[in-house]
Amino acid sequence: MLHALSNLRRAFLVGASALAVGSVLLMGRPAPAKEFVFDEKANAELAKKLKIPVYFAVPASARAPLPSTIELTAPDRMVDFKHPDARKAEGDIGLRVAVMRRAGLAQRLFKSGLIQTGDILLTVRPEWGGAGPYPNIQMGVSHTGMAYLKDGAVRNIDNPLDQEYLGPGYRADLNSVHYNTLNMLHVIRPRYLTDEQRKNLEGWATRFNTQARRIYPSQISFNGDYNAPKYQSGKPLSFVQHVAQSGLGQNPKGNVGMFCSEFVWSLLSLRKCDPTKADPFKSDSVASCVEPIMQPMRVTGDFVGRHWRSSYSGLADGPLIVVETMKLPADERDKLLHSIFVENPAGLQRMSVGHRKVATDMKPKFEPLEKYYKGSFGMMGPGFEARMISYGFNKAVPDNYSPTSYLINTLLQPNNKHRTMDYVATILIE
Repeated sequence: MLHALSNLRRAFLVGASALAVGSVLLMGRPAPAKEFVFDEKANAELAKKLKIPVYFAVPASARAPLPSTIELTAPDRMVDFKHPDARKAEGDIGLRVAVMRRAGLAQRLFKSGLIQTGDILLTVRPEWGGAGPYPNIQMGVSHTGMAYLKDGAVRNIDNPLDQEYLGPGYRADLNSVHYNTLNMLHVIRPRYLTDEQRKNLEGWATRFNTQARRIYPSQISFNGDYNAPKYQSGKPLSFVQHVAQSGLGQNPKGNVGMFCSEFVWSLLSLRKCDPTKADPFKSDSVASCVEPIMQPMRVTGDFVGRHWRSSYSGLADGPLIVVETMKLPADERDKLLHSIFVENPAGLQRMSVGHRKVATDMKPKFEPLEKYYKGSFGMMGPGFEARMISYGFNKAVPDNYSPTSYLINTLLQPNNKHRTMDYVATILIE
């Protein structure tokens, strides 16, 4: 009897030990992240790592609704980052940050459900923050690509259509020199894309990636002049027709040079066009299925101080809208607005040679915008001087779709008739 009790006791202890070990193992395996959660410690760590000015973040109203199926596998994590400089202000200014490892990024992003076909990938340079008027007004955004889902990975399509952006063998799996040397991406989602439209976009993107050697740079080349868009208000979108013809192997006459965000704008404007049907593009007339994804922007808009459903944002309005949303006292607001236009030589040195030259060249052209910024807060909206500065810029500069324009569009109020984009999240790559 005593022997039986001893065996029973031993079995109980062994079982309890096994359960304890199992519990430790379970506790040591972090649960998958399924939503963006605010945490004071994580927030402080991110603030120290990012070192971005508050106007590089966005208000909560910019955010896209997210499906409940999103899931990141540890140690990847999801943080609801609230910018420290806006904690006492209005607007809930911050970022949804998905902190992710670089190895296997394309495959893990695919499994996470965070990215969908047609999402816009904005390259962000946090080191631009505070460097001067040009990088600040660009909100740190330097490049635009488009994502699509294929073969268990998030793929990218970018112009230049070369291996620097599409990667070795044109695999386009976020493994190119460009994507391997950045550490921050904003994900912007066009509104109202249907499953059929996403399928079309996947088809178009696949065509361009598989035929990149033939298309680039003989039919589509890279245009480094971001102030020379092909879009002209009231004119046919013949350059989008050319893009489609190139992807369909129709060898259109001539060459169209496009900057990165212009190519993405053109590609998304083909969302209603079936890439398996070539007939609509055999004519010089623009196919009826072509439809702009977003209205190209003027330099300045009329959104600040009005907020009508018909108000629109401008290419230079990003930081201005963010600061307005904060509803700061006038002296704090003007001090923050002034900081946007102060050049920091040390910050400029952190930029690439090409971007540094652009920033230096654009500084005198951007300086009048400080008066426009500060003059936008009159009792009846922008004052006379601000309106005149706005008029001068809009008359001199053509409507455009810069890389930052997609992010700026998300800053419009959710029910604004011109809003066609939502901010999904920011990928911080470690």
